[in-house]
Amino acid sequence: MMNSQEVVSLYETIAEITDQMLSAARTGNWQQLSALEKICAQHVETIKCNEREVAQGVVRERKVKIIQKILADDREIRNITEPWMAKLSMQISSANTKRKLAKTYGANRSS
Repeated sequence: MMNSQEVVSLYETIAEITDQMLSAARTGNWQQLSALEKICAQHVETIKCNEREVAQGVVRERKVKIIQKILADDREIRNITEPWMAKLSMQISSANTKRKLAKTYGANRSS
């Protein structure tokens, strides 16, 4: 079981990672974003499994501020990645359609 200070420290680490994730999303570094997301998920799982104490006072306020920053970064990351993912999905769909048409009508046929 982690004490309140250890939990806050882990939340701070997650906040640093989400900040790095946001930078990766802004620059279109999708591999780095994906790698950081995996690390972040591991830390979140650690908190889920080990956070037992309810933080009080200043520690609780610090934890809340960190969580708000994490959520703000997450929101901005989604604002960047969702349009990119939609575009990628359309490109994949278009490629699949072209492949199906080529298979159905023959790749070497003239119009």
